[in-house]
Amino acid sequence: MSIYVGNLSYDASRDDIEAVFTDYGKVQRVHLPTDRETGRPRGFAFVEMSSEDEETAAIEALDGAEWMGRDLRVNKARPREQRGGGGGGRF
Repeated sequence: MSIYVGNLSYDASRDDIEAVFTDYGKVQRVHLPTDRETGRPRGFAFVEMSSEDEETAAIEALDGAEWMGRDLRVNKARPREQRGGGGGGRF
């Protein structure tokens, strides 16, 4: 289970994000996706914590909270959607 954290400041680092979530429990992992072309953060992250209770506490406390000049969007991450084969349409 993982938490989606959206509307992040592009200046936020993995360590910054981990520090905020540590207030609500043990952080297992922080994934901060970057743009393939520029290498810059994409403005969202995924956080995994050691228990669902800790994740719920973090979501309730941080969703809508102002952090680094941005209002965070924090909720349970949804499974990644399967994308189509990528084009062409020729058979």
